[in-house]
Order: sequence, then structure tokens, then C-alpha cells
Amino acid sequence: MGFVLKDPATLWRQENVVSLSQSPGRNSIILRSRRLPKRICSMSKQNLGFPILVNGCTGKMGRAVIEAAVSAGIQLVPASFSTSMETGQIVEVGGQNIQVFGSSEREGILVSIFKEHPNLVVVDYTVPGAVNDNAALYCKVGVPFVMGTTGGDRERLYKTVEDSNVYAVISPQMGKQVVAFLAAMEIMADQFPGAFSGYSLEVMESHQAGKLDTSGTAKAVVSCFQKLGVSFDIDQIQKIRDPKQQLVMVGIPEEHLSGHAFHLYNLTSPDETVTFEFQHNVCGRSIYAEGTVDAAIFLAKKVGSKSDKRIYNMIDVLREGNMR
Repeated sequence: MGFVLKDPATLWRQENVVSLSQSPGRNSIILRSRRLPKRICSMSKQNLGFPILVNGCTGKMGRAVIEAAVSAGIQLVPASFSTSMETGQIVEVGGQNIQVFGSSEREGILVSIFKEHPNLVVVDYTVPGAVNDNAALYCKVGVPFVMGTTGGDRERLYKTVEDSNVYAVISPQMGKQVVAFLAAMEIMADQFPGAFSGYSLEVMESHQAGKLDTSGTAKAVVSCFQKLGVSFDIDQIQKIRDPKQQLVMVGIPEEHLSGHAFHLYNLTSPDETVTFEFQHNVCGRSIYAEGTVDAAIFLAKKVGSKSDKRIYNMIDVLREGNMR
């Protein structure tokens, strides 16, 4: 991590550099410092006015967000938080070398980065079990953040952020077009409560095997159907993670088994003479990565304009317009 030192001749930046040294029988990783002219440390050709730190860079979503951010011209902080087992790794993403830090180092590193970059925005794509602790850290430091990770204790998450009075975007779904569909569902539920009373509901969601929790999007849609009068419990959602079932039963393209989101909602009238189907299928991760970058840009603008410190969601991002 770096900090700027004023030198009579020029501005210099001190940064940690990880190198490998050979010793008998093993390789060792050494963290050393070097001083570089600040102009050499420019991390992007274009600067949108704020730097971004993406936690979870070793995961597929984290990598996708980094690539989308770099492509958009956002300055990337070359650090990321992950599990203790991955501490010390150097990961190359989007043409950048990113150093991974474990849980014991997070607070000190984040405080240092935020002190150097007061307009920093953090993006979180870690794991469900880290959601609450990570959010508590961001709130403690006071750094604005986008929570893309699903799962965790969501009530506790929202309370932590509300009590801390920080800028945040939290949404179970970062795909802009899917969010627009969710917004339409919420409008229908609010304006026509009970419209589907008596209807039965079947919900199937299929994601890559590595997704541990039930889809937050599916939960949000089910909540709308409940307002519309459908009796359905979240634990009735059919969660498919077996690649064989995904190929045969769901029809996932084989090349997207490692990254997809297929959702099917089937409504049937009490006398079984009427059916409704709602379906949205996503292959790959680009839709979420692009939406996350838009959320980070949105949040940076809110900070810059000194808007209210509160929890925003992707519907707020959509309403703001001016998305790429």
C-alpha cells in the first residue's frame, strides 16, 4: 500500500512490492518497499475521479468486476481482502498485479488506503460468511462500499449500515436489466395486492455449483408473489447446483456451467386452467460486473455531491440514469 511523500524535486510514492527469493529447499515471499515517482504509479489511462478496491479478487465475480472497472477507466487499488489461506498471493487481473491480504490485516490496510484515497469506494464480492464482518469493518472505517456478495445475516447487515451512517449500495441483484424486472414486480405487488390469491407457485433457480446460498433474486421475486396473495415459503425454492441436472433438466449451455443464473417462476390457478410463467436466464457474469461498476460510479457521485449518507440499492442506481 502506498502513501505520498513530498520531495523537494518531485513527488515520490512508497509502495510495498512482493518478490520471491530462493532459499535452500523452499521459496519465500518477501515484502519490501521501494520509492517510485508518483507519475509511474498511474493505474489507469483515464481517471473517473475515484479509486476502487475490490475485495474477493480471487473469485470469478471479483475478477469480472475488476476487469470491467479497468475497462471503464476507474483507478484500481492493487489490494484485495480474502481468506487467510490466500494471504500473500499476488493475483493478476485486468493487467494489474493485486496483493491479497487476510482477515488479520484488513483493518490496518483499509485505514491506510482510505487515508491516502479519501474518495475510495470498496466493492465486496467475497463469500456469504464474510458479509457481516466485512460490512462492520467498512462501517467502522467509514468507507463507502458496494455489497455485491449475497447471503449472510441481511437484517444484521442493514442494521449495521444504518446505525453507522455511511454510504452504501446493497442489492441482492446487480444486473441492471434484472433489477428493472424486479422493480416492475414490486410495482405490481404494491398496486395489485392479492391479485394472485389462491394460485400455487413453483420456483426453480440454477446457479454454478460454487454458489452456496439460495438466490437473493429468487427470494426477492417470491416476496413480491407473497404480497400478490401467493402462499409460498422461501425454503420451497428448488435450488439446483448439480452440473448434470443443469445440463439435462435446466438446459444450461455446457460452457456456462461455471457461471450462470437461470430462474423460472410458474404460477397455476386453483382450478389449473390458467398458468403464468416468468423466466430470466443469464449466462456469464458481465451483466453483474457492469452493473456493479455503475453502482460504484453512482456511489462516488453521491459522496462527491454530499448527498445523504444512507443505504442505496440498484433501483436507485437505475433511477439516477446516465448509466454506461
